[in-house]
Amino acid sequence: MASAITYLALGGPEVLTFGDIDIPAPGPGDVAVRIQAAGVNPLDAKLRAGTRPSPPITSPRRIGFDGAGVVTALGADVDGLRVGDAVAIAGATGLYATDVVVAASTLTPRPPQVSAAQAAALGIPAGTAYQTLRSMAVGPSDVVLVHAGSGAVGQFLIQFAVLWGATVIATTSERRAERVRALGATPVAYGEGLADRVRAAAPQGVTVAIDAAGTDEALRTSIELVDDRGRIVTLVRGVDAAGLGIRAFSGGSPEPLTAQQLALRAEAVPVSLQLIAAGALDVELGPTFALADAADAHRALADGVDGKIVLVP
Repeated sequence: MASAITYLALGGPEVLTFGDIDIPAPGPGDVAVRIQAAGVNPLDAKLRAGTRPSPPITSPRRIGFDGAGVVTALGADVDGLRVGDAVAIAGATGLYATDVVVAASTLTPRPPQVSAAQAAALGIPAGTAYQTLRSMAVGPSDVVLVHAGSGAVGQFLIQFAVLWGATVIATTSERRAERVRALGATPVAYGEGLADRVRAAAPQGVTVAIDAAGTDEALRTSIELVDDRGRIVTLVRGVDAAGLGIRAFSGGSPEPLTAQQLALRAEAVPVSLQLIAAGALDVELGPTFALADAADAHRALADGVDGKIVLVP
């Protein structure tokens, strides 16, 4: 018997319930995994609250897309994995659980230098950042403006862009400025006069702007500073992108990700794991909560705590 977090109605964190579930034996192409850590993402909370549309709930709904654990059983036709292997999981569902059965295609072997919590922090944030920068063809000639640089996605945006030779300016609070600077970006404070502060930090001009904040200020400043609107993207305000003439990747966009974009998001996980193992990519971990306390984890997420929140069974 396994345990998991489920919910039967949309609402606040209090709708999340911890209880026993049945899990099947892995079928062809599937793998059973004992979860060691599950990442808590803003998307989880948006789906739970109903601020991100989802189908009607007709049975207890599972939650969680990113995780890490150890393989406990293999279905038929699964190659390259063995029972006992440590893995990262991305692109699966229902990972707020003690045990899961997922498609083998969602698993990536986890190097011993990478903790379960670090691996559980990668799927959505690192995948979003990696795909966005690749899709925007960011390289050494670019000056990239990242809005919300100290957030989970923002931190990966900064690090990947710096690794690929770009100059990065990142908006942040004064309290988090040192974290942004340590990752290789020039921090600039939010608030009135933002565009002027960015110009002072990047007198050569900004070539790419990435909105991970979703504020009017972020969108307005991006449009003011970047001449080519095709090199402005929002990851939050997708519903508004077409009207502004900018790009959007998920974030409520009515345009689904392309097959290539989805492949890039999947590619980000093994790339990130190897970079972490080599000491070239840093994951800021935040509070850890017991799986049964997922509601408290969602409250902490809403409060805006520093670092990635993870659940541990």
